Amino acid sequence: MSDLLESIDARGVATLTLNKPERHNAFDDGLIAAMTASLKRLDGQSAVRVVVLEGAGESFCAGADIAWMKRAAQDNFEANVADAGVLAELMQRLDLLSKPTVAVIGGPAYGGGVGLVACCDVAVASERARFCLSEARLGLIPAVVGPFVIRAIGARQARRYFLTAESISAPRAKEIGLVHEVVAEAALETARDMIIEALLAGAPGAQTEAKALASWCEGRPIDAKLARETARRIATRRASPEGKEGLSAFLGKRLPAWRTDRNNPDVS
Repeated sequence: MSDLLESIDARGVATLTLNKPERHNAFDDGLIAAMTASLKRLDGQSAVRVVVLEGAGESFCAGADIAWMKRAAQDNFEANVADAGVLAELMQRLDLLSKPTVAVIGGPAYGGGVGLVACCDVAVASERARFCLSEARLGLIPAVVGPFVIRAIGARQARRYFLTAESISAPRAKEIGLVHEVVAEAALETARDMIIEALLAGAPGAQTEAKALASWCEGRPIDAKLARETARRIATRRASPEGKEGLSAFLGKRLPAWRTDRNNPDVS
């Protein structure tokens, strides 16, 4: 059985499932390589609209596999830099994916697992989920995932949880911005499906450019340069085939061409 399961449904929703439940879906170099390859392949498929990331069994992802860390501890500095670079590539690819990404967290997420959550566009967790940046207790630091976690929860919160390695409850994770929604365990699948349906209603090109806009604006001053660039981007969108189709559909009181449910008269 593969450590990573991949499926794509008729709507273009791709689901990547970390499939090492007996190891709490902890990743090693093999799983990292498989995830990176899958994300690269999915990013190039125009039929794929949304990418969902979830874990099999009781955990979402326990971070680095103990056996992998043990091997790394025996490696020299150069080998460790290369090893960390592979994980960094995975995080960056997930973060910059042109498709909307959804993390569905049904159980604990530790270390690098928290990084995966922070890299996804939308994160929904069950009440049973727990989060922990536990590296300091192992004499390590959350260096590779750190920038993504800091962006999600802010530097002030990151200082606390990087240093204390406290367990973060699902409600607390929502409070600090790590996840967007927390639901009862039995309602997790329904919450996931509602998010997917909302994403499928949007125009794929617009969503790609909206992600790029959010990244470009982050940390920039709201000044004349930003105003000019945002004006340029909306003008380009208005003139695009998607922009024209969206306006035409709105005025014609019909669903736009990208809606896979447009032939269903009961959908609005």
